[in-house]
Amino acid sequence: MSTPPSLILASTSPRRRELLALLGLPFEVVASAYDEAALSPLDLSPQEYVMTLAHGKAAEVAARYGERTLILGADTTVVLDGQFLNKPADDADAARMLRALSGRTHQVYTGLCLIHGPNVQTDYAVTDVTFDTLTDSVLAAYIATGEPRDKAGAYGIQGKALSFIPGVRGDYFNVVGLPLFLLCRLLPQFGVEIW
Repeated sequence: MSTPPSLILASTSPRRRELLALLGLPFEVVASAYDEAALSPLDLSPQEYVMTLAHGKAAEVAARYGERTLILGADTTVVLDGQFLNKPADDADAARMLRALSGRTHQVYTGLCLIHGPNVQTDYAVTDVTFDTLTDSVLAAYIATGEPRDKAGAYGIQGKALSFIPGVRGDYFNVVGLPLFLLCRLLPQFGVEIW
């Protein structure tokens, strides 16, 4: 039986690192130099957008590490009424996003890409997230925590935002940034078994 390839997470996201660690697999973290800003979502569906970004991140790292490793790339976006809500530019942008999400249900898409030599698999997960109606005081207090600054949609479900999210339909971990159920379905195709 061949030895499964070593695993590299092509992301410096602490949330993705924590989630991947839940699977109990040894892995390394390598920052991808892929330029996410070069890809515009305007002509792409949400799933195409996140899968393209995930592939770009993984492929950039794979080009440096060759065939001896399995590379995992991921990217997450929030979509409301067809509009992409990525990481906010500043606190005012975060407030704009959160006001738009208030009292509504939106979708969180995460694309995954696994690359090992010529074997490339991309897929995505989507989760519906419902927000309660946010008061101005809650909105201001949440933004003051700094939590929205580096997160798609300007919120972190695993943080203080949990207080205004009454419902999630789909993979909760997808909203955090790494759909573990989908990942567990893809890994065996690369000789990596969870059990």
